Amino acid sequence: MPMIKVLDSTMYYEDSAYEESAYEESAYEQSSYERSSHERSGHEQSAAAVPTDAAPLVFLHGNPTSSHLWRHVLPAVGGGRRLLAPDLIGMGRSGKPDIAYTYADQARYLDAWFEGLGIEEAVLIGTDWGGSLAFDRAARHPEGVRGVAFMETILRPMSWEEFPEGAREQFRSFKSPGVGEELVLERNAFVEDSFAQTVLTGLSEADHEVYRAPYPTPESRRPMLQWPRSMPLDGEPAEVVARIEAYDAWLADSPDVPKLLLTFEGSPTLMIDPAMAAWCEAHISALETAHCGPAGHQAPEDRPEEIAAAITAWADRHGLGLRPSGGRESLPSAA
Repeated sequence: MPMIKVLDSTMYYEDSAYEESAYEESAYEQSSYERSSHERSGHEQSAAAVPTDAAPLVFLHGNPTSSHLWRHVLPAVGGGRRLLAPDLIGMGRSGKPDIAYTYADQARYLDAWFEGLGIEEAVLIGTDWGGSLAFDRAARHPEGVRGVAFMETILRPMSWEEFPEGAREQFRSFKSPGVGEELVLERNAFVEDSFAQTVLTGLSEADHEVYRAPYPTPESRRPMLQWPRSMPLDGEPAEVVARIEAYDAWLADSPDVPKLLLTFEGSPTLMIDPAMAAWCEAHISALETAHCGPAGHQAPEDRPEEIAAAITAWADRHGLGLRPSGGRESLPSAA
């Protein structure tokens, strides 16, 4: 299971090129999170194993999940493409450095992960904050993005009135000093309570434990608290609003980059409702839309096969996941 040194820490990632990749695991031992980086270094993969001329599909999760969110999507994506899915810093099996876990921190570690693997071009696929990070990277590194697919993500700065009603009061609590710490750090509310609202089909106890395992202590849960406090509402936080305004400009003015919006229905927790989907159609260049059926906010838990089919069809239409010469990417042998 690949792990790479990133800045002062480590980042875990799923990689379809390696037979050890754990797409089909429904759970893993909590002790894997508690190993030191020295103990885990035996699982690290060399960047030399990754072809620099490849354009893999990179799947980015959000809060409070991990690459485990994509476990049923990745095996169903067709075409022999190379698929990567990192755990964001401080989340999943990635390391937990002593940082504030701001949006800028997350983007910085993600940039270092791309650099460490020698990935010069990629197709970015994201949900929740992973979609936002995909847009942000595309806007800052437009030469390195060949396509963007997204669902249930942050598309523009919002007012509180525009934020999904089903999550509004909860997020007000998360953003409140003291209250947010009690809910997320002490009670672990994001992991223990949110999936009941954001997954329509339910989450098995084994999968719930996978999401619970990285956060055994209040201190380990700080990344989950920082994410809702980064939500751009009523102009704050200003630094996140600025990043989103920058990627909105890129989304509007990048007609050469194909984009895919995946939409869903049937849950008050959905961030992209018909009105927001219409905004996307009006403001995002080169956009296609695929409706994938009923789902909650954590849509890959509810509709993995539909998501994989839509991404595969879109990638096929645009030749994504191919070498520049037109041939399929060759995959490195398993480590």
